[in-house]
Amino acid sequence: MLDEFLTFINKEKLVNSSEKILLAVSGGMDSVVMCDLFSKAKLDFAIAHCNFGLRGEESNEDEAFVKKLSIKYKVPFFVTTFQTAAFAEQEKLSIQMAARILRYDWFEQIRQQHGFAAVATAHHQNDVLETVLLNLTKGTGIAGLHGIQIKNGTVIRPIWFVEKERIFDYVVENQIIWREDSSNESNKYQRNLLRNEVVPLLKQINPNLEQTIQQTVARIQAVEAIFTQEIELLRKQIVWSDGQATYLNYKALQAHNQGLIVLSELLKPYHFSYQNCQEIWSAFDKEPGRTFLSPTYELVKDRTELVVTRRNLSNFLSKVIEATESIVEAGHFQLLFQQADREENHQIPTAKKTACLDADKVRYPLQLRKWKEGDWFCPLGMNKKKLISDFLTDQKVPLNLKKEVYVLTSNGSIMWIVGHRVDDRYKVTDKTSKLLTIEMKG
Repeated sequence: MLDEFLTFINKEKLVNSSEKILLAVSGGMDSVVMCDLFSKAKLDFAIAHCNFGLRGEESNEDEAFVKKLSIKYKVPFFVTTFQTAAFAEQEKLSIQMAARILRYDWFEQIRQQHGFAAVATAHHQNDVLETVLLNLTKGTGIAGLHGIQIKNGTVIRPIWFVEKERIFDYVVENQIIWREDSSNESNKYQRNLLRNEVVPLLKQINPNLEQTIQQTVARIQAVEAIFTQEIELLRKQIVWSDGQATYLNYKALQAHNQGLIVLSELLKPYHFSYQNCQEIWSAFDKEPGRTFLSPTYELVKDRTELVVTRRNLSNFLSKVIEATESIVEAGHFQLLFQQADREENHQIPTAKKTACLDADKVRYPLQLRKWKEGDWFCPLGMNKKKLISDFLTDQKVPLNLKKEVYVLTSNGSIMWIVGHRVDDRYKVTDKTSKLLTIEMKG
């Protein structure tokens, strides 16, 4: 399969030897095989893993397995934990759709911050078939009919060419260990229902179903290319950005004879559904100020433009930090960790965005999370507890910024309100021999 893999990525111009690629690795068979192929091809890559917190200890074991995989291949490892169920409930999404949105949003952040050329996912031919069927069942536009693309912006699918059966043959032949996701057997998930019940029935009609769909997809993609060309011309004419927001001239959309379809295509990267677009279209002749939400973006109808800004998904993000980590990504900011012996006459930093702590009092792993009601700490200089809600009020932190405050905990106790105040229990004293300095960037 290695020769086919190399032929495929070269033919499709997915990877070249000078580029760094971020591999999305769940620990399942498909993504583990993708790692092995990248390693054998001597390509430069790193591993990213999402812990969706949906299967308790099994999810944590997946994370540990993937981390060991990164050690085996001697590549960088990125990991994050999402409160997926809470996000799905708030946005009224299926668990699978919520997980998809959260992971791709995070992958793109890591890709940009660390200079990766692309994010690689381990989708293959069977995934293409299931996606086409799922999209047809739920309703879709032209893009939904091509299933999973080989390349979509900065996301690539290097094992798109192969079927699941051959992936299984590869792991047997190469004695590769992987993690089996127990939820794959549950038909409560729509994709699993298709895979386990519907596809076997369809293959009774056409045993070569995967190959037939592949041929159909190729024809649809050719038609879509023409359609996309027209959309991109319109995008250049009516969409612009200032770095903080994206603006669409909806007056120009109203003049187009297929304006609603154009709107839905222009807003697709921001996860607005076709139904959302119908509601937005209906508001064009109504008063300015109406607001519409997608799972990841907010759209406001202004007088002549639609203004699109990114929503902060960090409410659903928590981080577990190991002692070996030096840089931790957390949505819109980074934490830089540095441990060193205390030198004589060392000056303790006083900047709010820097915490200097007694390293011997810190117990790993640490957790970075949003503060919540009932959280308390002992502010530096005090030897008694104080509710974080009261502390933030005393500091005159505006109401709309309070919800964006993070805490860093050690063994369950808060040692730093990030960007505000350290806990007195972790302060540097005359007896301190080792310092842990944490700097907030961004």
